[in-house]
Amino acid sequence: MAKIIKKDEKNIFKSGVVVLVARPNVGKSTLLNKILGQKVAITTPLKQTTRKNLKGIYTDLNSQIILIDTPGIHKPINELGKYLSEQSKSALEDADLILFMVDSTEPCGLGDNWIYENYIKDTKTPVLLVLNKVDLIKDLNKRELNLFSYKKMFNANVDSIKISAKTGRNIDDLISKIKDFLPLGEKFYDEDTICDSNMREIAGEIIREKIILNTKDEVPHSVAVLVDGYKEEEKVDKISAKIIVNNESQKGILIGKNGSMLKNIGKEARLELEKMLDKKVYLELFVKVQKNWLKDKNAIRNFGYN
Repeated sequence: MAKIIKKDEKNIFKSGVVVLVARPNVGKSTLLNKILGQKVAITTPLKQTTRKNLKGIYTDLNSQIILIDTPGIHKPINELGKYLSEQSKSALEDADLILFMVDSTEPCGLGDNWIYENYIKDTKTPVLLVLNKVDLIKDLNKRELNLFSYKKMFNANVDSIKISAKTGRNIDDLISKIKDFLPLGEKFYDEDTICDSNMREIAGEIIREKIILNTKDEVPHSVAVLVDGYKEEEKVDKISAKIIVNNESQKGILIGKNGSMLKNIGKEARLELEKMLDKKVYLELFVKVQKNWLKDKNAIRNFGYN
């Protein structure tokens, strides 16, 4: 049955800030990209891929949703971990809605409880429980039991929705639910804007994504990317970037035999940037060792994590 729209409802516009929180590798960045209809956040199978709050802007005829993808929340063990934790906490201060995203294939665990106790329990901001990865669980009874285990944290007093960020299942329903929580307001951004990051920042993240996808487990956690040159020309964008690692062995892995690993990382990053920009890209990469930068507050600040 079609919904009857009253005359005054046609002019209603809602806008607000929605913050995505979850433990690492639950699928926040994948969800952000799916809602926006294009890639703005890097995604990899590795935990702690997201290091900065990333703002995506979804706009339709009657709403504008400012979606903030936060770093996966975990108990910090070094200065970078403390920075990631503070990124997530700071985003919650101005939120109109918190999307607490969990993995529907697993029951509630210690990491989810830690997030609830430290970030959500005492908040006055509305929370929507989002169960992701429903495409991976065929046993409906198990899925409902997992949902119950998460709702127990809230004493069952929380609204929830089951989705698949990967396949797009129930994403339209999720957007509709989000709108129910938003206040009336005006647009914060032009309707053509989908991300507040500049191309220098995006280029650095794409390079880091290709490093994560191509190297051994020990390297990605210890890598930072500094784009120290970005020159736009009519037919080509020229980009120069430094890849910072913790020690010489990681530098060797990144460069590879006869420079093969670095060449492959550069090629993959260049091709994705060319597709994004719809023009040629000249990309130059260098590798530099800065020992123990993960524990150095000044280094972390210099690498843009501030």
